[in-house]
Amino acid sequence: MNHVDKTTFPSFTLMARWCRLTPRRGQTLVEYALILAIISVVAIGVMISLGKQVSGVYSTITSVVASAAASH
Repeated sequence: MNHVDKTTFPSFTLMARWCRLTPRRGQTLVEYALILAIISVVAIGVMISLGKQVSGVYSTITSVVASAAASH
């Protein structure tokens, strides 16, 4: 039986109608919210990690500029 007949399985027709009538906006909104939450967590983690490195670079620059200003 390679072909599925709708008359043999009327529940397929009912399921197809139900799927077309079911609103999916809420499901899509939840999916987008989850994606946004995951991206936010990753972005915050990257910023925290890079923030420490950038802070170290700025500290080095500040000390070099302060020592150069003191020598002149």
